[in-house]
Amino acid sequence: MYYKKTKLTNRPNNVLNQLLSISQQFDIACLLNSNNFTHDKHSKYSWIFALGNIDYVAYNVKDSYSDINNFLNQNLDEWKFAYLSYDLKNKYEKLSSNNTDSLHFYDLFLFVPKFIVKYKDKEIELEINSKVSKKEAIEFIDKLEKINIIEEKNNSHQLSFKHRISKEEYIDSISNIRSDIKYGDIYEMNFCQEFYVENAKVNPLNIYKKLNRNSPAPFSVYFKENERFIMSASPERYIQKTANKLISQPIKGTAKRTHNDNDTRIKNDLQNSTKEKAENIMIVDLVRNDLSKIKNSKNVKVDELCEIYSFPHVHQMISTISSEIGKNTSLLEILESTFPMGSMTGAPKIKAMQLIEQYETTKRGVFSGSVGYIDDKGNLDFNVIIRTLLYNEKNKYLSLTTGGAITYLSDAEQEYEESLLKAEAIFEVFEK
Repeated sequence: MYYKKTKLTNRPNNVLNQLLSISQQFDIACLLNSNNFTHDKHSKYSWIFALGNIDYVAYNVKDSYSDINNFLNQNLDEWKFAYLSYDLKNKYEKLSSNNTDSLHFYDLFLFVPKFIVKYKDKEIELEINSKVSKKEAIEFIDKLEKINIIEEKNNSHQLSFKHRISKEEYIDSISNIRSDIKYGDIYEMNFCQEFYVENAKVNPLNIYKKLNRNSPAPFSVYFKENERFIMSASPERYIQKTANKLISQPIKGTAKRTHNDNDTRIKNDLQNSTKEKAENIMIVDLVRNDLSKIKNSKNVKVDELCEIYSFPHVHQMISTISSEIGKNTSLLEILESTFPMGSMTGAPKIKAMQLIEQYETTKRGVFSGSVGYIDDKGNLDFNVIIRTLLYNEKNKYLSLTTGGAITYLSDAEQEYEESLLKAEAIFEVFEK
C-alpha cells in the first residue's frame, strides 16, 4: 500500500501545535517527539505524528497470538504504531499479573494510521494512506494550514495523588528484596510504587503539553487510544532496528542537575559512582544475553559503557549495546527474546519479574512497557515507558509509577526519597 506524500511549508512548531489540537478529533493518535536532542545520533526524526486508523489490533495475553501475526502480515508494507504493556511478558514466560489494575490498557495495541506527519532535516512531510478518501485528505490538509490558537483550560479541581503503599511498606519491601539478593535469588531488582488519583477530571492533551515543556525528553510520547492516554517524558530507548542492525540503550544511574558551579561535580560523581556503574553493567550483561537469543543474531557488542548524557533536569548513565540480525526479523521475534527491557526488571530477569509481582501491589500495565513505530521497510524504534502519566478517561483514573534499581548496597530511605523525587518532578505539571 502506497502513501501520497506532500511537503508542508508552515513552521514546525505551528504544525505540531495544530496537530495536537487536531488529534482530539481522532479516536487514535500517537506523537513520538525527540525534542531535538541532538546527542542522540540514532534518532531519525525530530518528531513524528500518526493520526486516525485504517486498521488496528488490540491484544491481551489470553487472546490468540495469531491475531497479531495476521495483522502484521496483512499490513507488511504499512507504517504501524504501537504501545506494549509490561504484562505482555506473560506471553513469553510462565508468569502472571494479578495485582490491582485500574487503567485497563491492552497488553498490545497496534494501528495503521490514516495520516503521518514527519519532521526531520528541517522539512515537514505529510503522508496520507491511499485508503483515505480525497475529501478527507483535503479536509485534513486544510485543518493543518489553519493555525488556530487553542485556549488551554486549567484542571477543574486541584489533584491530590495518593500513595498505593505506605513508606513503612516500601521500606519493608526493600529490606526483603535485599534479603533475596543476599541469598542469591537475584542480583538486582527494579522496584516501583504507584501514585494515583480517582475521579480525576483532566485534559490529557494539556497535561502532555505542560509535561513536555517542563521535562523535554528524547522519547516523549502522547498516545491517545480511545479513552486511554499515555503522556510520557521518557529519556530511554528500549530497542531500535535499522536494516539488520539492532541497538538497545538501557539507563541505570541518575543525578539531579543544579545548573550552577556544582553541576560538573555532580556529573563527575555519577560517572565515578561504584554503585551506579555496578547497576548499569549488570543490565548491560542482561541486554547482551537477550540480544544474543534472537534467531541469527551475531556480533553482539557494547558500543558505549556507562556514558553520561545530560538532559535539562538530570544527568543519566547510558550504555549502548548492538547486534546484527536478519533483515527480515520481525518485531514479535525481537520481543520474544528481549521484552520487557532489562532496565525495568533486574537480573536474573525471570526471577526478578516473579519478585516484582510479589512485592509490588499494582499491575504495571503500560508503565515499563513501550511505545514506538514500525516503518514501511520493517525498521522500528521503541522507547521505555517511564516518567509517564497514564489516564483512563472512562473511569477517570490517573496514575504515575516511579521506582529504581535495588541492589544489596541500596539504602531503603534513600531509595524511597529518590522515588518521591521522581514523582514530584511530574506532579509539577498540576501546579497552578
